[in-house]
Amino acid sequence: MSQVTTLLQRLRGNDRAAVDELFTLLYDDLRRLARSRLAANGRHALLDTSLLVHEAYLRFVKVGQLELNDREHFLAYAASALRSVVVDYVRRRGAEQRGGDVDHVTLNTEVAQSIGGSDDEILEVHEALGTLAQVDPRLVQVVEMRYFAGLTEVEIAAALGVSDRTIRRDWERARLLLADMLKRT
Repeated sequence: MSQVTTLLQRLRGNDRAAVDELFTLLYDDLRRLARSRLAANGRHALLDTSLLVHEAYLRFVKVGQLELNDREHFLAYAASALRSVVVDYVRRRGAEQRGGDVDHVTLNTEVAQSIGGSDDEILEVHEALGTLAQVDPRLVQVVEMRYFAGLTEVEIAAALGVSDRTIRRDWERARLLLADMLKRT
């Protein structure tokens, strides 16, 4: 009987030390699996091999008792765990790109109400716009025209010589960036 089979039997008997020994024994195989998962995702993946293996280990420990018969069965389960780690990471990164758990700030587009806002709010928006100007000056123009002047998307598009769809995208991007900047202050 192989060492892996013995460890898997101990694992089925709820021997928690067997998990550590099994991962130590098969660590190189797990790193090879992780490398192949990361290579499939291209060079843009921000995970590294060790991190991926360690995340898979943590998931393995969380599951507790599994019915694994042999080394191949263990590696098949580990490959599935590696895949779920990568998928969760990509989803989390995508959520962060879409604003994640950032508090959404609704900018008031009515001129009278925006002028009636508190002095602190107007100053905070002004300072944030200064920072935003370094990222994209057109976004500042869109915010100024919509937030401070109360222009519609069609009016802003005509003034800047772009489509109203572009203005809608710019407005959404500006709102997200400003919300992040205002949250930090």
